[in-house]
Amino acid sequence: MTLTKKIIIAMVAGALLGLILNLTDLNAQQAVDVYVVNGLFHVIGQLFIQALKMLVVPLVFVSLFCGTTALREPAMLGSIGGRTLAFYLLTTAIALGIALTFALLIGVGSGADISTNPGYVAKEGKTFIEVLLSLIDNPINAMAEGNLLAVIVFAILLGLSATLAGKAGEQVIDFFKAFNEVIMKLVMLIMHFAPYAVFAILAKVFAELGVDAIKTLSGYFFTVLGLLIFHALVVYPLLLKLLSGLSPLTFLKKMEGAVSFAFGTSSSNATIPVTLRTATERLGVDRSVASFTIPFGATINMDGTAIMQGVATVFIANAYGVDLSTTQIMMVVLMATLASIGSAGVPSAGLVMLQGVLLQAGLPIEGIGLILGIDRLLDMTRTAVNITGDATVTCIVAKSQGKMDQNTYNDPAAGVIRE
Repeated sequence: MTLTKKIIIAMVAGALLGLILNLTDLNAQQAVDVYVVNGLFHVIGQLFIQALKMLVVPLVFVSLFCGTTALREPAMLGSIGGRTLAFYLLTTAIALGIALTFALLIGVGSGADISTNPGYVAKEGKTFIEVLLSLIDNPINAMAEGNLLAVIVFAILLGLSATLAGKAGEQVIDFFKAFNEVIMKLVMLIMHFAPYAVFAILAKVFAELGVDAIKTLSGYFFTVLGLLIFHALVVYPLLLKLLSGLSPLTFLKKMEGAVSFAFGTSSSNATIPVTLRTATERLGVDRSVASFTIPFGATINMDGTAIMQGVATVFIANAYGVDLSTTQIMMVVLMATLASIGSAGVPSAGLVMLQGVLLQAGLPIEGIGLILGIDRLLDMTRTAVNITGDATVTCIVAKSQGKMDQNTYNDPAAGVIRE
């Protein structure tokens, strides 16, 4: 059995067990809640996510360094970087446009109960200027704090320097190539534990969430969920076909494992190793391209987050009886775009950035409490959408640069992990 199938089976089993615990009220018993749901399941899930996060910074740094040195010419890096940024912004703009248009047309949130969750404390998100300033930082400090933007910039600059440094640079490049192979091997070792972790994570989420929260906010929930699925299964495949000529069905089939994993972990950053491996070994993208576009996308490409923020803004406005003006809608588009770029690739980071969007639109940030209860499940879905977007843009850029092996792309068995 392939690892992907094991992960999918674990997802279904974990969700079913969680629902059983919730519907039978077993999760309300102290022993089950303390020792199983928030004990065993929580520990297994968090240990696995922490293991992946342990790899993120060294993997991003080493992969980007090797990718930069493999390109050799700074002009090629500029071409790939420019195209990648342009496509990421394009997909985010499309996501926001669809979300706002649909949410306004159906009037999502009209007549909603505005009693908010008193336990929610809004956190302060980064401004656009702060995001720009965070591009340059002490590399050791950036790695310690998980500031991937600064890590990306430093890795690219160091890679360019190594390329231009002659013989000394070649020695450094050889070292990092070997280091990269070791890191990827470690990723593979950890991935074998993925099914057990995904089972534990899903069981805990559904045991705590249940179906009551979804019923209460069904309009908002199914609007966001439907738009996320539409973006992943219609918009991305359409862009892939139009801009690269590649088969969308082949792409979606090969993304099953990475999407399942992203859904289980709710973290774009934690999924970087899996997405990177899928792009290179399953989809045939040259590592010099994927090692740049995947970490970059996990940092700035948050289409799923943009969809949630667009719908949430309209939902909260309608719930509080506020009619959004054209100016307010334009501000929502601008702030949601910048917020999606500045969102960290960690669980529920979109809620933090939503605060800035609501403030710019003149809406009460307390409205976040309305959607807090069901955000965990939607967060899992939008993370899956985010990494699908990263892989889509990666394939488009790689194809345009002649950096894709189409034989690997079209081979159903390429890169399949079997245990």
